[in-house]
Amino acid sequence: MEAGKKPYLAAIFIQFIYAGMFMISKAAFNGGMDNFVFVFYRQAAATIFLVPLALIFERKTAPPLSFKVFCKIFTLSLCGITLCLNIYNVALIYTSATLAAATANTLPVITFFLAVLLRMEAVSFRSLSGNMKNLGVILCMAGAATLAFYKGPHLKPLTHLHLLGNHNQQNNLVTVHTTKTWIKGVFIMLSSNTLWGFWIVLQGLVLKSYPSKLLLTTLQCFLSTIQSFVLAIVFQRNLHKWKLHWDIGLVAVAYCGFMVTGFTFYLQSWCIEKKGPVFLAMSTPLSLIITMFCSSLFAGEVISLGSVLGGLFLVGGLFAVLWGKSKEVNGRKVADENGGKEMMIKDVKNNLEIKESV
Repeated sequence: MEAGKKPYLAAIFIQFIYAGMFMISKAAFNGGMDNFVFVFYRQAAATIFLVPLALIFERKTAPPLSFKVFCKIFTLSLCGITLCLNIYNVALIYTSATLAAATANTLPVITFFLAVLLRMEAVSFRSLSGNMKNLGVILCMAGAATLAFYKGPHLKPLTHLHLLGNHNQQNNLVTVHTTKTWIKGVFIMLSSNTLWGFWIVLQGLVLKSYPSKLLLTTLQCFLSTIQSFVLAIVFQRNLHKWKLHWDIGLVAVAYCGFMVTGFTFYLQSWCIEKKGPVFLAMSTPLSLIITMFCSSLFAGEVISLGSVLGGLFLVGGLFAVLWGKSKEVNGRKVADENGGKEMMIKDVKNNLEIKESV
């Protein structure tokens, strides 16, 4: 296989993994898995997977962990992982796997908006790149409003063979997804993505104090396991709900813990190293297409026209923000190069003037 094709295949594989996460998690909740208990087991599985890797690769190079930095990491894991995942799972129960995949496209837009509020990004109305980023925010808001308030006609399922559920469960889903619960689920999902955006923005600041990426991720998973256990004890005291069985719930825990948190972390880091973060973000809409197709094919999920239109708005907003950001970065590079050339020309002229005067 050619080396140039590997990042593209990796990006596609990552989106397949995320699409699987949306569908398998939804199927586990439909099968009776408690969402709070699920997050605890998922983070525990991820911690078991990451601890040996962190000890092998970064134990000797890890910087000292001060109490102040530990508190930052604890807060980061609480907001960006524990609360984010638990809120996300509640929203997934109220909505669908397709909506979860659609709202994932809001992440770059939300992150940009939060960076503006924290004065880490600037809003410009005078440049094309600035206006494109602003357009992306508007399209994102339009997509969220469409998903929440417009359903439209239901699209016909591709098949009645439901591998991740049965026909009776699907009928129950249609009755549960009333307008009130659907709108509630959309805004809960956006709240989860907002916490995720905060996690991305603030993690960059924490990395300056603790630059060991693998150890930082492992420590966050370990802390979120403890936090998720406390949260699950508060909301779920029925011991029967804590038992794992040989069913879709166990598959979801193993898949999300090992594949999503463990394997995908490495694959994303490799992909970003080869092609950059913008390239990886540009592949995000693939998970929506894959999830929409597979949910209809394997789970018999009812997809509405509003979900399709809202997803298109969100994808458009994503590409607008990424395009504007890439143009802005390229413009800065050109300006820096031109500035460097001007400095070199001035230095040469000054040297010539000095020689002539001598």
